[in-house]
Amino acid sequence: MSEDNQTGLIRISDDVVSTIAGLAALETQGIAGMSGGISEGLAKRLSGKNVQRGVSVEVGQVEAAIDLRVIVNYGSRIQDVCRDLQENVREAVENMTGLSVVEVNVKVEGVAFKEEDVVDDPHRVK
Repeated sequence: MSEDNQTGLIRISDDVVSTIAGLAALETQGIAGMSGGISEGLAKRLSGKNVQRGVSVEVGQVEAAIDLRVIVNYGSRIQDVCRDLQENVREAVENMTGLSVVEVNVKVEGVAFKEEDVVDDPHRVK
């Protein structure tokens, strides 16, 4: 995004929009993490250190489109989590940048299980 005003030009980079979207995604209940994509393995979840991973954006002069690749927590209603995710990301990007978010596309690439569920399984081979 770039904007001319009386004092100069304001530009918001794609990386800034990606970071905002990634942080909003990680704060959404039911999201275990972001997926780096098939090439990096579905099981790789990322912490806030690299929140742009799993986020692709197209930023124009006044609009933005966002694609997210996520891993959801097992037991969550995926449709509800994704709807909340879309709303949270749209709101965060619009409020912080002034851009109009025209779409937030979500691709669920994995399901995260709690570690204790796997460890406490009595049928698991030890």
